[in-house]
Amino acid sequence: NQQELSLSCVVDNNKEHHTDEVSQERLVVRRGQNFKMTLTLMQSFNPELQQLVLTAKTGDQHASEDRGTLSRFGYPDSIRRSSSAKAMWKVEPLTGFSLPSNTVALSVTPPADAPVGEYELFGKLQEEEKSLGKLVVLFNPWCSEDSVYLFDDRTRQEYVLNEHGIIFRGSANYIFPGEWDYGQFEENMVDICLKILDRNHKHDEDPADDVASRSDPIYVSRVISAMVNSEDDSGVLEGRWESPYTGGRRPTHWSGSYPILKQWYQSGCKPVKYGQCWVFAGVMCSVMRLLGIPCRVVSNFDSAHDVDMNLIIDTYIDYYGVNEDYTEDSIWNFHVWTEGWMKRPDLGSDGEYDGWQVVDPTPQELSDGVFCCGPASVKGILNGQTGFKYDAPFIFAEVNADCVYYMITESGEMLKVDSDTKRVGKYISTKAVGSREREDITNTYKHAEGMSHSVVHAVPRWKPLSIHISVQAMNYNGRPTGKILAEDKEETLLPGKGDSSSGEMLAFRSKHLRVWPKLSACLDSVNLHHFPVSSSSVCPHPGPVLDLP
Repeated sequence: NQQELSLSCVVDNNKEHHTDEVSQERLVVRRGQNFKMTLTLMQSFNPELQQLVLTAKTGDQHASEDRGTLSRFGYPDSIRRSSSAKAMWKVEPLTGFSLPSNTVALSVTPPADAPVGEYELFGKLQEEEKSLGKLVVLFNPWCSEDSVYLFDDRTRQEYVLNEHGIIFRGSANYIFPGEWDYGQFEENMVDICLKILDRNHKHDEDPADDVASRSDPIYVSRVISAMVNSEDDSGVLEGRWESPYTGGRRPTHWSGSYPILKQWYQSGCKPVKYGQCWVFAGVMCSVMRLLGIPCRVVSNFDSAHDVDMNLIIDTYIDYYGVNEDYTEDSIWNFHVWTEGWMKRPDLGSDGEYDGWQVVDPTPQELSDGVFCCGPASVKGILNGQTGFKYDAPFIFAEVNADCVYYMITESGEMLKVDSDTKRVGKYISTKAVGSREREDITNTYKHAEGMSHSVVHAVPRWKPLSIHISVQAMNYNGRPTGKILAEDKEETLLPGKGDSSSGEMLAFRSKHLRVWPKLSACLDSVNLHHFPVSSSSVCPHPGPVLDLP
């Protein structure tokens, strides 16, 4: 008996739900907030004699009340539901204005814990059930009952609705801003982001459980972290940290997320080539904001990569430089990740660890068998809670790891020659709310540094500077400063071109840049040569000079 579902309120609904920039043509609502609809019937409707039953479902044939992916609700509401039913929708009549007797105006509210995604809405009057249309349900940072609720309107404007951002790159001595267009409201972004959720390996393994779990921003952000990279799925971006960039574009080409996401979507979900940390993070931020999870991009300078997760960056030095056979630990000149805003009931009922959570889509280490990272509570990192989910020890080390240096003697003995507790995790930065300025948020990750400590034995004090250049390629707006080498350049380092006041020279390898006293190196087309030098020594191999200020 249903003749027509009128979505004449789409524009008004979307505006009230802060989704009018997402679409003007389809209904996109946020959970925990009502939307309005009118239903035109073939005959008059009397709620005292008749019942209109509505059904909302997501996940196709896998939908069920027990999982919260199907909800039956009615006007008047006398629906018998399963005792274990979750995420129940509700409907109420809209009153206060005149309508024909065969038209019903309704207020429908998805619960604040509904799984996000595309839903189909069905209506049933007497025996006939009919599809009334489709709608998309997103997270709702404007709803106090939603686990992504953000209490301040200025921060919601910045971290959910703002399409234009700044990502900070460079080095601790030279931080520069780079424009990034998140483009979360561009054409088809809803479909692109929902496709990302549907393509994740957990959906392939158990579609019903995956769709039901989309009620939880912890789960959703973890899925996005895995899907933005292409290491173990048909993810969005393929990473590459050295030339050649054959078959794609170098990471410095990109200045926004939408061209990357659009290419992935239109190519049948083939990974886009190529990305590095700031590109991965920018793309993830776009997807998070579209889905309604407040998100920001964060840059960490002198960022540790603690492979063995012992919270120490171990460096082993022999006469000719760092011996990499002993460890894969390293320090990156900068690394970029995202933070998502959400509650963490899994970390305690008092809410102490709610708020910003680190979620890193750059493929670094496996987490539960997948290349993803987080979410890890920023407050937990500050408090040293390395036992927390997810990947807290790895992220804690990125900003707090101690650097310990060992010298390997000619006899093979290892001597601890130095340690540095202040080297890692500097100038942790994000774009300030409502401005283009850099906001330093280091104090949200780590307490003020204490007194430095070092252990110096009766051997020369070596000063390795292990910067993971091949992983964090640089793009400078101007002349680089500090001991940093730009991407894709082979340099010959001549004696006397280092810091003359300290007598230090540079030793260059294809993947690392280090500082040694009285030690220099040059790189010809085939071999890497290390040799002790004096200030008057001359390198026999011609080539460009890295002239540091």
